[in-house]
Amino acid sequence: MYTEDDLRQAVASGAISASAADALRNSVRQTRDAPATDEEHFRLINSFNDIFVTIAAVLLLVAMGGIGQALMPVGEGPPPLAGLLIAGAAWGMAEYFTRQRHMALPSIVLLLAFVGGTFVTLLGLILLVFGGNDFGANKVLPGLLISGAALVTAGAAWMHWRRFKVPITVAAGAAALAVTAIGLIVSAIGPALVNESILLPLVFVAGVAIFLVAMRWDTSDRERQTRRSDVAFWLHLLAAPMIAHPLFHWLGVTGGENIGLGAAIGVLVVYVAMGLVALAIDRRALLVSALAYVLAALTFLFDRFGAVELNVALTALVIGSALLTLSAFWTPIRRAVVQPLPQDLQARLPATAAAA
Repeated sequence: MYTEDDLRQAVASGAISASAADALRNSVRQTRDAPATDEEHFRLINSFNDIFVTIAAVLLLVAMGGIGQALMPVGEGPPPLAGLLIAGAAWGMAEYFTRQRHMALPSIVLLLAFVGGTFVTLLGLILLVFGGNDFGANKVLPGLLISGAALVTAGAAWMHWRRFKVPITVAAGAAALAVTAIGLIVSAIGPALVNESILLPLVFVAGVAIFLVAMRWDTSDRERQTRRSDVAFWLHLLAAPMIAHPLFHWLGVTGGENIGLGAAIGVLVVYVAMGLVALAIDRRALLVSALAYVLAALTFLFDRFGAVELNVALTALVIGSALLTLSAFWTPIRRAVVQPLPQDLQARLPATAAAA
């Protein structure tokens, strides 16, 4: 099985011409009766060897963490030496499995281990140097230090991107920058004054900003034939829950069983709106991130209207049928959503059979 990334590498190496690669794409496109863009290709594994290498890498990273914790135990907080060893081991393994072998799943795991290990190292050093007692008199300093650690982590992610070009790296760096910005704002306001009414709007704004960045990557590759589309995929996957959770929290869904009829209907309306956006931009992340809230809302509605014993089954039936129908007819539905849009906006969206 050959992936889109394999085709790009074959063209870059001169093994096949760009026209031959396009002919192959068109052949597959006609066979599947869907544009290549609507397939939203996502490379995770090429063979079972990817899973085998990932398991081995995770075991080694766990060993590095255990060794670091044994050599430098700390009373409270994450052990900095463990994080440093994890980050170093992840970078070293990436030199072979990412840079030379181009293995997708191990590259993702190693990137997350490197970024996470870097942040754990910095956080552990902060707690080791300053300690919890010093934070008692200064409520602003912890936020500033955590923001600084997140900023350094974003810089480490940038270095990793420059070296290995793993698509998820940009999303990891964006997450670190979002933590930096939110931490600085919280420190400026005062941690004692911050609650959900302040924090959730910050998360929502950060999610929208990441979504816009993802759209910039998407619009630069409307045919989704380069790494830029893969970068946009991970950015959308990061932005979606940051946008969905505050919206549904404001509707009152996160209150558990206290959801009301108006909130349940509001959830369905918002989900339909998010579905239209997902169709327009040809990304399914928004639909997946909001799925749990819709399940809760539909379960409440069925329970409210008397289907107490079957509420869960009916909810699963309705949502499952709707998503399967949407998946089966994604291309014509998306075409119907995109066609009424202004031409200049269509020119920025991923290509469809009608707007290509």
